[in-house]
Amino acid sequence: MQMNNQLYAKRRIASTLGLAFSMSAMAVGLAVLLWILYVLFANGLAALDGNLLFSDTPAPGTEGGGLRNAIVGSLMIVGLTVLVSTPVGILAGVYLTEYGDESKTAELTRFVTDIMLSAPSIVLGLFVYAIAVATVGNFSGYAGSLALALIAVPVIMRTTENMLRLVPGSLREAAFALGAPRWKVATFITLRAAKSGVMTGLLLAVARISGETAPLLFTALNNQFFSTNMGAPMANLPVVIFQFAMSPYDNWVRLAWAGALLITLTVLVLNILARVFFRDKVSA
Repeated sequence: MQMNNQLYAKRRIASTLGLAFSMSAMAVGLAVLLWILYVLFANGLAALDGNLLFSDTPAPGTEGGGLRNAIVGSLMIVGLTVLVSTPVGILAGVYLTEYGDESKTAELTRFVTDIMLSAPSIVLGLFVYAIAVATVGNFSGYAGSLALALIAVPVIMRTTENMLRLVPGSLREAAFALGAPRWKVATFITLRAAKSGVMTGLLLAVARISGETAPLLFTALNNQFFSTNMGAPMANLPVVIFQFAMSPYDNWVRLAWAGALLITLTVLVLNILARVFFRDKVSA
Protein backbone atom coordinates (compact mmCIF):
# COMPACT_ATOMS: atom_id res chain seq x y z
CA MET A 1 0.00 0.00 0.00
CA GLN A 2 2.87 2.32 0.86
CA MET A 3 4.53 1.54 -2.49
CA ASN A 4 1.33 2.46 -4.33
CA ASN A 5 1.07 5.74 -2.43
CA GLN A 6 4.66 6.63 -3.24
CA LEU A 7 4.17 5.77 -6.92
CA TYR A 8 0.97 7.82 -7.00
CA ALA A 9 2.74 10.78 -5.38
CA LYS A 10 5.62 10.62 -7.91
CA ARG A 11 3.22 10.46 -10.82
CA ARG A 12 1.19 13.33 -9.44
CA ILE A 13 4.32 15.46 -9.04
CA ALA A 14 5.43 14.60 -12.58
CA SER A 15 1.95 15.44 -13.90
CA THR A 16 1.92 18.75 -12.04
CA LEU A 17 5.37 19.68 -13.32
CA GLY A 18 4.44 18.75 -16.90
CA LEU A 19 1.26 20.78 -16.70
CA ALA A 20 3.15 23.73 -15.22
CA PHE A 21 5.79 23.64 -17.97
CA SER A 22 3.08 23.36 -20.64
CA MET A 23 1.12 26.28 -19.23
CA SER A 24 4.30 28.34 -18.95
CA ALA A 25 5.23 27.65 -22.57
CA MET A 26 1.69 28.56 -23.67
CA ALA A 27 1.80 31.78 -21.65
CA VAL A 28 5.15 32.77 -23.19
CA GLY A 29 3.86 32.04 -26.69
CA LEU A 30 0.66 34.02 -26.12
CA ALA A 31 2.60 36.90 -24.59
CA VAL A 32 4.91 37.13 -27.61
CA LEU A 33 1.94 36.90 -29.99
CA LEU A 34 0.01 39.61 -28.16
CA TRP A 35 3.12 41.79 -28.08
CA ILE A 36 3.55 41.44 -31.86
CA LEU A 37 -0.13 42.20 -32.46
CA TYR A 38 -0.01 45.20 -30.12
CA VAL A 39 3.00 46.71 -31.90
CA LEU A 40 1.44 45.99 -35.31
CA PHE A 41 -1.93 47.53 -34.47
CA ALA A 42 -0.43 50.49 -32.61
CA ASN A 43 1.79 51.46 -35.53
CA GLY A 44 -0.55 50.31 -38.30
CA LEU A 45 -3.68 52.07 -37.08
CA ALA A 46 -1.73 55.31 -36.66
CA ALA A 47 -0.69 55.08 -40.32
CA LEU A 48 -4.19 54.60 -41.74
CA ASP A 49 -5.61 57.60 -43.58
CA GLY A 50 -7.82 58.44 -46.53
CA ASN A 51 -4.98 58.36 -49.07
CA LEU A 52 -3.95 54.79 -48.27
CA LEU A 53 -6.44 53.14 -50.65
CA PHE A 54 -6.65 55.88 -53.28
CA SER A 55 -3.04 56.99 -53.84
CA ASP A 56 -0.03 55.17 -55.24
CA THR A 57 3.28 54.69 -53.46
CA PRO A 58 5.18 57.97 -53.16
CA ALA A 59 8.57 58.81 -54.58
CA PRO A 60 11.58 58.81 -52.21
CA GLY A 61 11.60 61.75 -49.83
CA THR A 62 8.05 62.91 -50.61
CA GLU A 63 5.16 63.07 -48.19
CA GLY A 64 1.70 61.57 -48.55
CA GLY A 65 0.93 58.75 -50.93
CA GLY A 66 -0.71 55.40 -50.35
CA LEU A 67 -0.66 51.75 -51.30
CA ARG A 68 -3.29 51.55 -54.05
CA ASN A 69 -0.97 50.11 -56.68
CA ALA A 70 0.48 47.59 -54.23
CA ILE A 71 -2.96 46.50 -52.99
CA VAL A 72 -4.32 46.00 -56.51
CA GLY A 73 -1.17 44.17 -57.57
CA SER A 74 -1.31 41.82 -54.57
CA LEU A 75 -5.00 41.09 -55.15
CA MET A 76 -4.36 40.21 -58.80
CA ILE A 77 -1.29 38.05 -58.10
CA VAL A 78 -2.84 36.21 -55.15
CA GLY A 79 -6.19 35.89 -56.95
CA LEU A 80 -4.59 34.25 -59.98
CA THR A 81 -2.60 32.00 -57.64
CA VAL A 82 -5.77 30.83 -55.90
CA LEU A 83 -7.54 30.21 -59.23
CA VAL A 84 -4.65 28.04 -60.42
CA SER A 85 -3.63 26.24 -57.23
CA THR A 86 -7.09 25.44 -55.81
CA PRO A 87 -8.28 22.97 -58.49
CA VAL A 88 -4.80 21.48 -58.87
CA GLY A 89 -4.35 20.96 -55.13
CA ILE A 90 -7.86 19.62 -54.49
CA LEU A 91 -7.84 17.24 -57.47
CA ALA A 92 -4.39 15.97 -56.51
CA GLY A 93 -5.58 15.36 -52.94
CA VAL A 94 -8.64 13.49 -54.26
CA TYR A 95 -6.42 11.34 -56.47
CA LEU A 96 -4.07 10.44 -53.62
CA THR A 97 -6.98 9.44 -51.38
CA GLU A 98 -9.50 7.84 -53.72
CA TYR A 99 -7.46 6.43 -56.63
CA GLY A 100 -3.74 6.12 -56.02
CA ASP A 101 -3.58 5.18 -52.36
CA GLU A 102 -0.97 2.43 -52.81
CA SER A 103 0.46 3.22 -56.25
CA LYS A 104 4.04 4.22 -56.99
CA THR A 105 2.82 7.46 -58.54
CA ALA A 106 1.09 8.41 -55.28
CA GLU A 107 4.23 7.66 -53.27
CA LEU A 108 6.32 9.81 -55.60
CA THR A 109 3.73 12.60 -55.44
CA ARG A 110 3.74 12.57 -51.65
CA PHE A 111 7.53 12.61 -51.61
CA VAL A 112 7.69 15.62 -53.94
CA THR A 113 4.96 17.34 -51.92
CA ASP A 114 6.91 16.91 -48.69
CA ILE A 115 9.99 18.39 -50.37
CA MET A 116 8.03 21.40 -51.63
CA LEU A 117 6.44 21.94 -48.22
CA SER A 118 9.85 22.09 -46.56
CA ALA A 119 11.65 23.97 -49.32
CA PRO A 120 12.49 27.64 -48.54
CA SER A 121 10.30 30.03 -50.49
CA ILE A 122 13.36 31.84 -51.84
CA VAL A 123 14.46 28.61 -53.55
CA LEU A 124 11.10 28.34 -55.31
CA GLY A 125 11.39 32.00 -56.28
CA LEU A 126 14.83 31.40 -57.80
CA PHE A 127 13.51 28.37 -59.67
CA VAL A 128 10.68 30.38 -61.23
CA TYR A 129 13.13 33.20 -61.96
CA ALA A 130 15.31 30.78 -63.90
CA ILE A 131 12.47 29.27 -65.95
CA ALA A 132 9.99 32.15 -66.32
CA VAL A 133 11.91 35.41 -65.86
CA ALA A 134 15.43 34.90 -67.16
CA THR A 135 14.20 33.05 -70.25
CA VAL A 136 11.61 35.71 -71.12
CA GLY A 137 13.77 38.65 -70.15
CA ASN A 138 11.43 40.57 -67.84
CA PHE A 139 9.71 40.34 -64.49
CA SER A 140 5.94 39.86 -64.46
CA GLY A 141 2.91 39.28 -62.29
CA TYR A 142 2.38 35.91 -63.98
CA ALA A 143 5.78 34.75 -62.78
CA GLY A 144 4.87 35.91 -59.27
CA SER A 145 1.64 33.92 -59.36
CA LEU A 146 3.54 30.85 -60.57
CA ALA A 147 6.00 31.12 -57.69
CA LEU A 148 3.21 31.50 -55.14
CA ALA A 149 1.31 28.59 -56.71
CA LEU A 150 4.30 26.32 -56.06
CA ILE A 151 3.90 27.22 -52.38
CA ALA A 152 0.10 26.97 -52.22
CA VAL A 153 -0.47 23.72 -54.14
CA PRO A 154 1.35 21.41 -51.64
CA VAL A 155 -0.52 22.98 -48.70
CA ILE A 156 -3.91 22.52 -50.35
CA MET A 157 -3.08 19.03 -51.59
CA ARG A 158 -1.83 17.73 -48.25
CA THR A 159 -4.74 19.25 -46.32
CA THR A 160 -7.28 17.86 -48.80
CA GLU A 161 -5.77 14.39 -48.54
CA ASN A 162 -5.81 14.45 -44.74
CA MET A 163 -9.41 15.71 -44.59
CA LEU A 164 -10.65 13.10 -47.07
CA ARG A 165 -9.05 10.33 -45.03
CA LEU A 166 -11.17 11.42 -42.05
CA VAL A 167 -14.38 10.66 -43.97
CA PRO A 168 -15.76 7.30 -42.74
CA GLY A 169 -15.31 4.40 -45.15
CA SER A 170 -18.91 3.36 -44.56
CA LEU A 171 -20.03 6.51 -46.39
CA ARG A 172 -18.12 5.44 -49.49
CA GLU A 173 -19.41 1.86 -49.21
CA ALA A 174 -23.00 3.08 -49.02
CA ALA A 175 -22.54 5.14 -52.17
CA PHE A 176 -20.88 2.23 -54.00
CA ALA A 177 -23.73 -0.05 -52.91
CA LEU A 178 -26.19 2.29 -54.62
CA GLY A 179 -24.26 1.95 -57.88
CA ALA A 180 -22.48 5.31 -57.86
CA PRO A 181 -19.26 5.38 -59.90
CA ARG A 182 -16.00 6.18 -58.16
CA TRP A 183 -15.70 9.71 -59.59
CA LYS A 184 -19.15 10.61 -58.25
CA VAL A 185 -18.33 9.14 -54.85
CA ALA A 186 -15.10 11.13 -54.73
CA THR A 187 -16.57 14.46 -55.81
CA PHE A 188 -20.17 14.44 -54.56
CA ILE A 189 -19.82 12.34 -51.39
CA THR A 190 -16.38 12.41 -49.78
CA LEU A 191 -15.30 15.83 -51.02
CA ARG A 192 -18.60 17.39 -49.99
CA ALA A 193 -18.37 15.75 -46.57
CA ALA A 194 -14.87 17.20 -46.08
CA LYS A 195 -15.54 20.63 -47.62
CA SER A 196 -15.03 22.47 -44.33
CA GLY A 197 -11.56 20.99 -43.86
CA VAL A 198 -10.67 21.55 -47.52
CA MET A 199 -11.68 25.20 -47.19
CA THR A 200 -9.49 25.46 -44.11
CA GLY A 201 -6.55 24.19 -46.17
CA LEU A 202 -7.27 26.76 -48.84
CA LEU A 203 -7.30 29.53 -46.23
CA LEU A 204 -4.02 28.25 -44.80
CA ALA A 205 -2.51 28.45 -48.27
CA VAL A 206 -3.83 31.99 -48.78
CA ALA A 207 -2.45 33.03 -45.40
CA ARG A 208 0.90 31.44 -46.29
CA ILE A 209 1.30 33.18 -49.65
CA SER A 210 -0.17 36.57 -48.66
CA GLY A 211 2.98 37.65 -46.88
CA GLU A 212 5.63 35.90 -49.00
CA THR A 213 8.27 38.39 -50.10
CA ALA A 214 11.26 36.41 -51.38
CA PRO A 215 9.50 34.72 -54.34
CA LEU A 216 8.01 38.03 -55.51
CA LEU A 217 11.37 39.79 -55.33
CA PHE A 218 12.67 37.41 -58.01
CA THR A 219 9.50 37.28 -60.13
CA ALA A 220 7.04 40.20 -59.92
CA LEU A 221 9.62 42.64 -58.52
CA ASN A 222 7.83 45.99 -57.96
CA ASN A 223 6.31 48.95 -59.75
CA GLN A 224 5.98 52.45 -58.33
CA PHE A 225 3.03 53.18 -60.62
CA PHE A 226 -0.47 51.75 -60.88
CA SER A 227 -0.61 48.85 -63.36
CA THR A 228 -2.94 45.97 -64.10
CA ASN A 229 -0.66 44.42 -66.71
CA MET A 230 0.26 40.97 -65.39
CA GLY A 231 2.88 40.61 -68.11
CA ALA A 232 5.04 43.39 -66.61
CA PRO A 233 6.56 44.12 -63.17
CA MET A 234 3.78 44.71 -60.63
CA ALA A 235 3.64 46.38 -57.27
CA ASN A 236 2.67 44.11 -54.38
CA LEU A 237 2.31 44.59 -50.64
CA PRO A 238 5.01 42.16 -49.39
CA VAL A 239 7.77 43.70 -51.52
CA VAL A 240 6.61 47.26 -50.78
CA ILE A 241 6.60 46.49 -47.05
CA PHE A 242 10.08 44.96 -47.32
CA GLN A 243 11.50 47.96 -49.17
CA PHE A 244 9.70 50.67 -47.20
CA ALA A 245 10.39 49.18 -43.76
CA MET A 246 14.16 49.43 -44.31
CA SER A 247 14.09 52.89 -45.86
CA PRO A 248 15.33 56.06 -44.08
CA TYR A 249 12.10 57.91 -44.87
CA ASP A 250 9.52 58.14 -42.08
CA ASN A 251 6.68 58.30 -44.58
CA TRP A 252 7.73 55.02 -46.18
CA VAL A 253 8.09 53.33 -42.79
CA ARG A 254 4.59 54.51 -41.87
CA LEU A 255 3.20 53.01 -45.09
CA ALA A 256 5.03 49.75 -44.37
CA TRP A 257 3.22 49.45 -41.02
CA ALA A 258 -0.09 50.18 -42.74
CA GLY A 259 0.57 47.50 -45.35
CA ALA A 260 1.46 44.90 -42.71
CA LEU A 261 -1.76 45.68 -40.87
CA LEU A 262 -3.79 45.34 -44.08
CA ILE A 263 -2.39 41.87 -44.76
CA THR A 264 -3.05 40.75 -41.18
CA LEU A 265 -6.63 42.05 -41.19
CA THR A 266 -7.34 40.51 -44.61
CA VAL A 267 -6.25 37.05 -43.49
CA LEU A 268 -8.21 37.42 -40.24
CA VAL A 269 -11.41 38.49 -42.01
CA LEU A 270 -11.11 35.66 -44.56
CA ASN A 271 -10.81 33.09 -41.77
CA ILE A 272 -13.79 34.49 -39.86
CA LEU A 273 -16.04 34.70 -42.92
CA ALA A 274 -15.17 31.19 -44.07
CA ARG A 275 -15.81 29.69 -40.65
CA VAL A 276 -19.15 31.46 -40.30
CA PHE A 277 -20.22 30.55 -43.84
CA PHE A 278 -19.38 26.85 -43.60
CA ARG A 279 -20.81 26.56 -40.10
CA ASP A 280 -24.17 27.71 -41.45
CA LYS A 281 -23.90 25.27 -44.34
CA VAL A 282 -23.25 22.35 -42.02
CA SER A 283 -26.06 23.27 -39.64
CA ALA A 284 -28.47 23.61 -42.59
